[in-house]
Amino acid sequence: MILGLDVVLIVFAYLIGSIPTAVWIGKAFYGIDVREFGSGNAGATNTFRVLGKRAGIPVLIIDIIKGFGAVLLVYFSKFSEGTEGYVNFQLGLGIAAVFGHIFPIFEAFRGGKGVATLLGVVLAVHLEGAGIAVLVFVSVLMIFRYVSLASIVAGLSFPLVIIVMYKEEYIALIAFSVLVAVMLVITHKRNIDRLLKKQESRISLFGLKSSKK
Repeated sequence: MILGLDVVLIVFAYLIGSIPTAVWIGKAFYGIDVREFGSGNAGATNTFRVLGKRAGIPVLIIDIIKGFGAVLLVYFSKFSEGTEGYVNFQLGLGIAAVFGHIFPIFEAFRGGKGVATLLGVVLAVHLEGAGIAVLVFVSVLMIFRYVSLASIVAGLSFPLVIIVMYKEEYIALIAFSVLVAVMLVITHKRNIDRLLKKQESRISLFGLKSSKK
């Protein structure tokens, strides 16, 4: 019975992640499927690019909440807080939510890259490490104005923070931090190619116009 409940929670976490925020907001308020424009992804970054900040900010916040909320389902499980099983199940729920965002069952499995949802997961699992990764993201974004580059560098910094700064002992958490870095690199392969070719679009900050150089 307990095992069955754990499976149900994992499935529920996937369904939470599958909520296609960008697609539904785009269609409901703008009559646009954001996947048909810009980068073709159903995520916050493409929503900012296609529909602007009035749509992008809600999408970003909700997608973060999806990851954070999915991890909180651990409180309905049999695991006790502070145990290895508790941490492992948190990670399982988080991975299910990110998988749902990337492959949403509600929108023909065409989703986004899962960065915002992954941030929500990381915030719920390791708040301090997530905070440092966010600072890295903001710093890189402020300097270079490439969301993709900021996401990749922040992701790569996360395992270093977990392993070197906090000296975490949970093997699953260490593996997860490495998986975060690897996943962000893999899902940004096209962005990396555009960055190398100097074709990636910059975002506008403080009134500065966005550009591709």
